[in-house]
Amino acid sequence: MTTQHHHLSGQDQHGHRHDHSHEDHGGKAGVAELLELEAAALGTYSDEIAAWAAELVAAAPRTIIDLGCGTGAGSIALARRFPSAEVTAVDNSLHMLERVREAAARHGLAGRIRTVPADLDEEWPGIREADLVWAASSLHEVARPDRILADAFSSLASNGLLVAIEMDTLPRFLPHDVGLGAPGLELRCHEALARAGWNAHPDWRLPLERAGFRIAAQRSFTPEARPGEAAGRYADAFLARVRRALDGELSAADRRTLDHLLDADNPDALLNRNDLAVRVSRTAWAARRP
Repeated sequence: MTTQHHHLSGQDQHGHRHDHSHEDHGGKAGVAELLELEAAALGTYSDEIAAWAAELVAAAPRTIIDLGCGTGAGSIALARRFPSAEVTAVDNSLHMLERVREAAARHGLAGRIRTVPADLDEEWPGIREADLVWAASSLHEVARPDRILADAFSSLASNGLLVAIEMDTLPRFLPHDVGLGAPGLELRCHEALARAGWNAHPDWRLPLERAGFRIAAQRSFTPEARPGEAAGRYADAFLARVRRALDGELSAADRRTLDHLLDADNPDALLNRNDLAVRVSRTAWAARRP
């Protein structure tokens, strides 16, 4: 459950095809790098959502589950926000879990974050009486989310909290007119990605209520990164995947413009621009087990 994908083609928002039958190290490594570039560019948005969750939990949690933890940005934020808690980071990728352990060690949290490999389509990890379940861009990755929500409900202690987070919009980086080709390049890319089903996910309010949860709160978060090296590297990595995914969907002129932006030898390449900003929007649902 490393990052967002759409149900139609089995790809994540970064163009990586999920295959639960084996460990695709090369693909996972690419997605892991992109997740870490996103974290570097956007900084503390996981901390902001964890702080919001802290306002809603009934008591300081001692057991936290991070479902589909990816490279561990959420796990780190949760461990920092809740110093008395043990965080269990769950993912179907051994490569991602290795990245989580490395991040935990860098932040001095190795003793409080443990990793558990699990494919949630096959089984729920054997964790009960959790105080907080965190699911960032992972619920829509499973084949039967209603079953996962029922499992999460059963795993929570009474009055425990589940926080589900989804990206509302794909990352935006470019000004309307990049100075090359026709203006509106990024908008056309996003329209093509939407037709392909990227970033498709439901409003989780009704599924959460069906599973027995009571909605405690819902909130939008709009982290934004200012121009700089981190924004350029993230833009370059993300749009390179977009370029590959849309090879047959964009006009020849738009493909040429993307190729020019992705060519580091050009002075106006993404890596060399100072007019990029990373803009995204996320919705978080907090739901309580009565």
